[in-house]
Amino acid sequence: MSGDYNDNKEKKGDIGRLLTGIRLIFNNPLTRSYLKAGTKRVECCEEDKCRNQTVLFHALSSFAGSTVTGCPITARFLSWMIKATIKIGVKVLKGDMESAREALKDPAVRRGVSLVVEGLAKYGVTVPQKMPAPFLIVWNFTNMCNLKCIHCYQRADKPLPDELTLEEKLDVVRQIDEAGVAAVALSGGEPTIHPDFYRIVKELADRDIYVSVATNGTTFAKIENLEKAVKAGIRYVEVSVDSAKPEVHDRFRGVPGAWEKATTALRNAVKLGVNNGMATTITKFNINEVEDILDLAEEIGVNRVIFFNFVPTGRGADYAWMDLTPEEREEFLKTVYREMKKRKLEIETTAPQYARVVLEMSQGEEVAPTHFYVGSNKIVNALAEFVGGCGAGRIYAALQPNGDVTPCVFLPLKVGNVREKSFREIWDTSEVFKTLRNRELLKGYCAECPYKYVCGGCRARAYAYFHDITAPDPGCILNKKEWEKIPKPHVTIRQTAKK
Repeated sequence: MSGDYNDNKEKKGDIGRLLTGIRLIFNNPLTRSYLKAGTKRVECCEEDKCRNQTVLFHALSSFAGSTVTGCPITARFLSWMIKATIKIGVKVLKGDMESAREALKDPAVRRGVSLVVEGLAKYGVTVPQKMPAPFLIVWNFTNMCNLKCIHCYQRADKPLPDELTLEEKLDVVRQIDEAGVAAVALSGGEPTIHPDFYRIVKELADRDIYVSVATNGTTFAKIENLEKAVKAGIRYVEVSVDSAKPEVHDRFRGVPGAWEKATTALRNAVKLGVNNGMATTITKFNINEVEDILDLAEEIGVNRVIFFNFVPTGRGADYAWMDLTPEEREEFLKTVYREMKKRKLEIETTAPQYARVVLEMSQGEEVAPTHFYVGSNKIVNALAEFVGGCGAGRIYAALQPNGDVTPCVFLPLKVGNVREKSFREIWDTSEVFKTLRNRELLKGYCAECPYKYVCGGCRARAYAYFHDITAPDPGCILNKKEWEKIPKPHVTIRQTAKK
């Protein structure tokens, strides 16, 4: 659904070390006191652009080597203190100062790190870390779509009658910017076929927000359309490919020729050099194709493959029989780890149980802090608890075509609407979000699981099966007894294929 706004594992490692250092140094009343002052927004000029940003953001800009001018004198003093403290944190952890500076030259990364520091100022150190705004918003830009995917979480087809107008979308961009959100992924439906798509991409990018798009590839099969999107500000393109076999993908997507356009779009992204990924939803349709899908990705030359958890919601609820059993998911996650170790390709999965599988298979030497990035040092281990597995309502949120806010695109539980309240107010006050941020409220084995701070189970799957965001995730092998309680639909792949 979205791209990581760090472009490679080395940069992720640098940022992980930086975040860990920040947590260490700012975890005391003295440093937190001036951090709180640093959350005030002021206008300063960086190079040839003036930004109304937090003092924290401007301090990070200065740390990265930018010339920052025009700040109020109190902001300059606070910026100096924050910058000096961060330097101490990096040195304490024996980090590479120049690598940290290089990573922070990206304004979107600075926005993300600013959120972390603001979270520490507001909440102190928590496990997982509470944030003043999400790193990422997945914006379901429209409900209209030119395909008929059987696993669609939106039941995408025609536009909703109450979708946001262009004027309202521009106001949403303002709200997202003022909340401090680092990245926005435009999804759908199919976002690229909406007439407002390119305009909103540019508006987001102009505010230094990292913009990505999740697409079925039909629009970007024409390279000129992808070039237009990149020029507008798209930095990451994720194209859905659900099988290495064209006929299987097309059946899954409901339209002949969909596979050819999807793979062409990925080839175009590779040709243009834009950061890219192949997204695959794992179901009983393609569970035996993992290696073939990875081979296809390597042949195309994509940067990464992201295997998505299937969640039986939206149109996907009509095909719940496609879901993997806990045993199938466990073996799949082990396969992902083995393939990741032997291929140069970056392989990711949204299943939060991957953190546990990696820890177990590496005998505690490695962990996946964000479901997918695997590392093998104490810094990455600290980052794993910091990020905390499933991020619904914690480090990301979803925005629906009509302005409804939900914890995740796979979790259709409305917590507010940006037409009625600001996004920041919804984020701060939603009781649903507060529940999702407290792992002590989990039920069943998820409540006592030793991995709950690096995994926490998929809250969307818990809601889909039990209508309870704190229920156990029945897809985990450790919750097998919960899975066995669920009535299973008596539908086979063979029967569906005949329809």
